[in-house]
Amino acid sequence: MSKIASALGVSSATVSNALSGKGRVSAELVEKIRKKADELGYVPSSAGRALRTGRSNVLGLVLPDISNPLFPQIAQAMEAAASNAGYGILIADSRGDVTTQTQAISRLIERGVDGLVVIPRRGTRIGDIGCPVAMVDTPSTPGNTVSADHWEGGAKVARHLVDLGHKNFLLVGYDPASNVQNDRIGGMKSAFGPGIKYDTIWLETLLRERGEQTSLGLIDRVRDGVTAIAAVSDLHALRVLTELQTAGIKVPQQVSVTGFDDLIFSPVVTPSLTTVHMDMARIAELAIAALVREIEHSKSEPNANTSQEQNGKAAKQTVTAEPSKVSMELMVRASSGPAILPDTPISNGKTL
Repeated sequence: MSKIASALGVSSATVSNALSGKGRVSAELVEKIRKKADELGYVPSSAGRALRTGRSNVLGLVLPDISNPLFPQIAQAMEAAASNAGYGILIADSRGDVTTQTQAISRLIERGVDGLVVIPRRGTRIGDIGCPVAMVDTPSTPGNTVSADHWEGGAKVARHLVDLGHKNFLLVGYDPASNVQNDRIGGMKSAFGPGIKYDTIWLETLLRERGEQTSLGLIDRVRDGVTAIAAVSDLHALRVLTELQTAGIKVPQQVSVTGFDDLIFSPVVTPSLTTVHMDMARIAELAIAALVREIEHSKSEPNANTSQEQNGKAAKQTVTAEPSKVSMELMVRASSGPAILPDTPISNGKTL
C-alpha cells in the first residue's frame, strides 16, 4: 500500500480507503489506485484485516461424512452462499463420529472462524462453543436453524405411491438415531390412510448383525405382497434396486422403488430413480444469512452472546432463520409405476 501511495503521490490512508470502499475518495482517484494496485500485484492481507476488525471473514462448515455424495453438494452450496456474503469457508469432516465432530469444531474455533455451520452427526446436539452456530438438520431437531422439510418430503413420496395404487410398503431406513431419517419415515407414515400395510427395516442394525454383504431379503418381501419400497436416501435405494434386479424382479413393473436427496447418479441409473430433491441453494442462503447477521450483531455489541443468559432468560444456542424450513420437490422418474394386483401377468410371462 505504501508503494501504491508513493507511486501516485497520495497517502497510505487514501489508498486504504479507496481499496476498502470507505472514506471520501473521488471515483477518478479510486480507479487510478485500483489500477496501480493491479499493476503491482497487490493482494489484501486477510490476517491484517482480521487484526484491525476482529473478524476473519471465514466461516467453518462441519459435515458428518464427506464420502456421502450428498455432502459435497451441500458444501458447494454453502461456499457459494458464503462467498456472496463476503466470507470464505473452511471445511471439516466428522466422519460420522461424535468425538471427531467435537474435535473438528474445536480446530475450526482455534483457526479463528467467525461462525460455524454444523450438519450434526446423527442424533447429536451442539452445545455452547463460543461463537455463532447455524445448525442444519431437520425441523424437529432442537435448536435447528434451517433445513429441508423432511417430513413433508416423506409425505409427498408416500402420497405419490398411494396414488399409484400401492397398498403394501417396505420402508428402508439406515440409522434409527437419525432425526432426518425418522422425519422422512414419519412423513411417509402420515400419508398412509386406512388399508395401507407397511413395515420398516433399519439397515445399520441389519448389516451390523449379518455383515455388509448380507441380503436385505427383498425377494421374500415381494413374495409376501410388497409392491413399493421407499428408502430414506438414494444410496439405500440404489442398494434396493441392485438386489431386486439381481433377483430378476422388474422395477417398476413388479415393485416401485423411491429414494431421497436426488443425488447426481439418480437420473442416470436404470431405471432412473424417483426421489425427493432438496433446494440446497436456498437452505444455504438462509443459513449463511442468519449466521452473518449474528456475527455482525455480536461485533457491534461486544457483550452479546448467543449461548449465555441475557436479561434473565436463557439465550438460544444457535442462530435462527425465517423461514426455518424449505419445501422439498418430488422428482418422478421411471422407478415408480402403478401397482399391479396379485395374479396379474407381466411382460416376461411371470405372474405375481
